[in-house]
Amino acid sequence: MQYKDYYKILGVTRTASPDEIKRAYRKLARRYHPDVSQEPNAEARFKEINEANEVLKDPQKRATYDALGTGWRAGEDFRPPPGAERRRDYDFNVGGGAAGDYSDFFASIFGRAFRSEGHSPGRQRGQDQTVTLNITLEESHQGATRQLTLDLPETGPDGQTVTRSKTLNVRIPAGVIQGQQIRLAGQGLPGRNGGAAGNLYLEMAFKPHRYFTPEGRDILLTLPVTPWEAALGATIPVPTLGGSVKLKIPPGSQSGRKLRLKGRGLPGTPPGDEIVQLDIVIPPAETDAARAFYQRMAEQLPFNPRVQWK
Repeated sequence: MQYKDYYKILGVTRTASPDEIKRAYRKLARRYHPDVSQEPNAEARFKEINEANEVLKDPQKRATYDALGTGWRAGEDFRPPPGAERRRDYDFNVGGGAAGDYSDFFASIFGRAFRSEGHSPGRQRGQDQTVTLNITLEESHQGATRQLTLDLPETGPDGQTVTRSKTLNVRIPAGVIQGQQIRLAGQGLPGRNGGAAGNLYLEMAFKPHRYFTPEGRDILLTLPVTPWEAALGATIPVPTLGGSVKLKIPPGSQSGRKLRLKGRGLPGTPPGDEIVQLDIVIPPAETDAARAFYQRMAEQLPFNPRVQWK
């Protein structure tokens, strides 16, 4: 049989922390899940990723795997260490997944009973699931309740992957940010042989907004202003997630200048701010009168913005 480099499969180093392993697994699982992936080898890769995660997420299994040494390369011929066949299954119960989901390499280390026909291990906790939830910035700002119908894959009694629908009422707390996860305990895949269900993680993703761009708890707004508003100063209304407010533009402002509306971003401790970046918009010279006005400006306001180039 061939040696499997579980670290390489997940794209992490041998010194990776549990959190790094978890992040790598979730990223790859989303990419290669057979229900959504367009990759031609998605199902095989998904099983391989699950197997690598099953070993590396568990300190005991990881230690057993690491004890094989670092001299192996992926794909090399591998012989199981002495005594591997005599390992007791309950020492290495697999958390979710059917027996056939695991390779001969895995079985050679942790016991062949995992792949035996009709094997019935002890209680197994169901797998966690991660689902991306697209929300608006307004929902993050105010909080919301959403009814979700999710199609979650699970392994049936015959070892085949089936899909079941689940409808949930989910409360989105005010102040969630991009990439934040909401944990719904026990709403993941069901356990086996009486084991507890896994958890469902809703990962927040913001829909594009007409005005704002999120950056953590801050929100960014590009504000168009006229040349005279920038030059002379002005007080003008600007949108925020909590409604319109008036913003004072200091005289002599230039394009790119950033002004801060304290506490007008997403809620939190502390709350985020709204960062307003000025964009001076030049009126078009489409009429004779407009062109004459610009000509008078050129004569009466001699100004060279490229003087430093001389």
